[in-house]
Amino acid sequence: MSVSCSNHYLCDSDLLCCEDSSGILSGESSECSSHLDSLPSPVFLEDSIAGFIEEERNFVPGFDYFSRFQTDSLDASAREESVAWILKVQAYYAFQPLTTFLAVNYLDRFLDSRQLPQTDGWPMQLLSVACLSLAAKMEEPLVPALLDLQVEGAKYIFEPRTIRRMELLVLTVLDWRLRSITPFSFIDFFACKLDPTGNFTGLLISRASEIILSNIQEASFLAYRPSCIAVAAILCAANEIPNWSLVRPEHAESWCEGLIKEKIIGCYQLMQELVVDNNRRKLPKVLPQLRVMIQPRVALIFGERKGLFGGAVL
Repeated sequence: MSVSCSNHYLCDSDLLCCEDSSGILSGESSECSSHLDSLPSPVFLEDSIAGFIEEERNFVPGFDYFSRFQTDSLDASAREESVAWILKVQAYYAFQPLTTFLAVNYLDRFLDSRQLPQTDGWPMQLLSVACLSLAAKMEEPLVPALLDLQVEGAKYIFEPRTIRRMELLVLTVLDWRLRSITPFSFIDFFACKLDPTGNFTGLLISRASEIILSNIQEASFLAYRPSCIAVAAILCAANEIPNWSLVRPEHAESWCEGLIKEKIIGCYQLMQELVVDNNRRKLPKVLPQLRVMIQPRVALIFGERKGLFGGAVL
């Protein structure tokens, strides 16, 4: 059976980026060369973290994005389903937590700027595949081929050229800013702030990463910035360590300039409410073998310049 996904919505002009791509292909782009999520030491300089907090607003959806889910102008269930699929693929291929968060970040920033057609769901699936593919190319040492990426119950299987066109559209809408500031830009620093001895730092970081991913489907967290989510996750992780239950969220405001106590408390309380329920959920088991693996290449995002929705087959 095949499903025709020809150009119902976007024209060719929407798919072409007007920027000069020569710098990106030659490695001269500052966006591609900077690495906000891999800093050189366990204890980061406070002024660098404060700078991340100042800049993080440039890598998240607009302030009214979450309210659009509350008013049903955006479909929260469709977002939740897409994020659930991304999590399944992350578990299947054992992608890094950062890869998953970036994929969801790209998806949210795209939806904040561009409305998808209201059809039977294939545009949202295509967007999810494209965002995950771009995130994997940013962070993973080995990236599945585009056909192999579409696993774990994907409703539609899109041709590689179709995905590449959607990748180019995502890049254009995001203004090529893929190196985002995320909660993973902060958790090492905040873990060291909470545990300067280093006895539990690794445990805090690992558990906080799990907590962040376990709550990523919940649209309510869109009301909080990455630094706030990182603080709340570290505090929730600390609560699971014996004799650390007295750590209070209001104390975290002093960890770095730019943190807001009220936001930290609100995010922490929301996260605490969801952690127990999420602990009962089991992510899919990671399968031991991959079907096809290729080296990541930025050049893969550049395909022929024709229509985006060139076809999808089941």
